Amino acid sequence: MSQLSFTQWNSQIHTDSAAGAVTFNQAGMDVLNPSAGGGGFASGLASGLQTLGPIMAIFGAANSAIGTFYAAKSAQNQLKSQALNQQFQSEMSAINAKNAEFSAQQSMLSSAKQIGRYTMGAGQAKSSAKASMAARGIQGGVGSAAEVVGSMDLIKEIDRMTMSANSVRQAESIRNQAMNYRNQSVMAGLSADNLNTSAGTISPYMGMSTSLLTSAADIGQNWARNNRIDQLIAANSSVRS
Repeated sequence: MSQLSFTQWNSQIHTDSAAGAVTFNQAGMDVLNPSAGGGGFASGLASGLQTLGPIMAIFGAANSAIGTFYAAKSAQNQLKSQALNQQFQSEMSAINAKNAEFSAQQSMLSSAKQIGRYTMGAGQAKSSAKASMAARGIQGGVGSAAEVVGSMDLIKEIDRMTMSANSVRQAESIRNQAMNYRNQSVMAGLSADNLNTSAGTISPYMGMSTSLLTSAADIGQNWARNNRIDQLIAANSSVRS
């Protein structure tokens, strides 16, 4: 048998392709003619893989969209949960502020009663001292008797003023704590509002839609590219045949 040159062999292959022989494209790849018995499986496999690719891409896009939806929903729920915690802190701080103010008022009232009892006791002691001096024949209002009574009045006034000042300091300290609680309540309320606003800006459905559109664009680009490649291969095969 005489040997064929590469050109004659290639030409022979294309000449017999109508009868079901193997053909070669320009890249040197063999493509089985579907009309031949041995080429059906390879052609079907290639066609199946070509169809399966877009289907898998669509499933991947759906899974990505679902994942985006639940990720956004989780972030939104987390912000709402934090907002609820801040709102709770705000309400508790407001309650603590009211309790502190009530405590300050009660402290002032208790101190006023204590001062009243003390001044009453001091007045009774002064009266007892005067009665005792009168019983002993000591003239009141002059000399040492006047000094004793005057010193008693001075001591009573000093103690009364000291007790009053302590009462005011204690009440103001409690009111300062109440002010801190009110400030905490306001700040926690603002934080809760900001968190709720941030949660409102998150749209799980919008995120899912964006993911689907992005995936659809990618799938469309891949399909257009593959379709163009198939057209070029088909055109090249027609030229060769």
